[in-house]
Amino acid sequence: MSLNDAHAFALSIATTLMAVIFIFRAGDGTLSVTPASEYDGDPAAIVHEIDPYAP
Repeated sequence: MSLNDAHAFALSIATTLMAVIFIFRAGDGTLSVTPASEYDGDPAAIVHEIDPYAP
């Protein structure tokens, strides 16, 4: 998934679930999206954080 696709997907999920979403780089170099509450990976792998409550 490209960074633009991941960002659009994360923004859509964040506004739907009203939850913080992380975009992270997996071990094989691909980008993925997950809710922050479910992420238990390396904090250095996080590329971006989408917070629907941020001003």
